[in-house]
Amino acid sequence: KQWYQRRVAITAGMSRQNRPALSLARITRQMKSRGDKTVVVVGTVTDDKRIFEVPKLRVCALRVTEGARTRIIKAGGTIITFEQLAVESPLGQNTVLMQGRRNAREANRHFGAPGLPKTHAKPFVRLRSRNHEMARGKRKSRGYKA
Repeated sequence: KQWYQRRVAITAGMSRQNRPALSLARITRQMKSRGDKTVVVVGTVTDDKRIFEVPKLRVCALRVTEGARTRIIKAGGTIITFEQLAVESPLGQNTVLMQGRRNAREANRHFGAPGLPKTHAKPFVRLRSRNHEMARGKRKSRGYKA
């Protein structure tokens, strides 16, 4: 009964890193098959210039960027707060809970050991040319030790 409220409350208390933004394109793609339910995003809804037509959406989010807000309202959609959502559907009836991708950050590309076999980690370098990866292959702290 209360799992929905707990899930929203737990996510709302998370760090920004764990509440990633969600674009309008991803929302429209996910909502094609789900009918006219309310999209609940415990995070930020951002605009996406890659889609030209935004369908009529009903969105509940912690934050909606200015561009996304104008496009949703222009399409005839509505944006509500979590207080309004709690009154309308306290148990989360007719809602779809969505999250952005947590591993889409640039920092995640650098995780791992670059240069080792079967790893695709991106090295921290000043430039992509000869001699700019400081002592790679010589020391474990600089990527790997040969």
